[in-house]
Amino acid sequence: MLTLVLTRHGLTDSSELEQHLGQRIDISINQAGRRQAEALARRLAPVRFDRVITSTLFRARETAEIMGRGARIEADPRLREMDYGAWEGRTYAQIDEADAAFRREWELAPDRLACPGGESGNDVAERVRSFLADLLDEHRRWHAKASFRAATSGWGAALTTPERPILVVAHSSTNRILLCVALGTDVRDYRKRFVQAQANLTVLRWEADDRPEDAKALVLNDVAHLRRADEVPWG
Repeated sequence: MLTLVLTRHGLTDSSELEQHLGQRIDISINQAGRRQAEALARRLAPVRFDRVITSTLFRARETAEIMGRGARIEADPRLREMDYGAWEGRTYAQIDEADAAFRREWELAPDRLACPGGESGNDVAERVRSFLADLLDEHRRWHAKASFRAATSGWGAALTTPERPILVVAHSSTNRILLCVALGTDVRDYRKRFVQAQANLTVLRWEADDRPEDAKALVLNDVAHLRRADEVPWG
């Protein structure tokens, strides 16, 4: 089994302003974001990750380094955030002031309409689908070798389907579109159907012969590690 532990990078100074932070502004997480990443790392301390894969953007890489506990970090550009083009760095209010009509149109079809000078949801879906396909191809090769070792070691069939946890650190829109691809839902609805809070815990699982769209959702946007015991565990 391939178990994908997916999270979004920690809080940045731009996150709190609700600026569109895509590919063109490459900033660090702030102190609150580091504390979020550390809290998730503590929650996942019992997990021994086989691989740690991150977006190439600094805020995701920094989060991955905190959570990876010294593991080798792999960076994949296909996990970069959506390119927001001319909307990069702007708040919702600023976009509405300058481009309200197109923004309303985009909200209805973010799958096929690209941000001005940037990407559409389908553009992002194409690269995350490629990422998942490569991940599953590599996992099938790994699984075949693990099954062969188990069969020839005398341990028996119980070891032929070991769990293989992989940590992936990316971004809000990218993660939500990845969930659409992995769960076979319409990319058009990624903004309506899924939430990806900073340093959340999301877990997907594939069997060895599954396709990218065959994932099972085990955990979605769990942020219990970021809340006090007396707080509602969602919201």
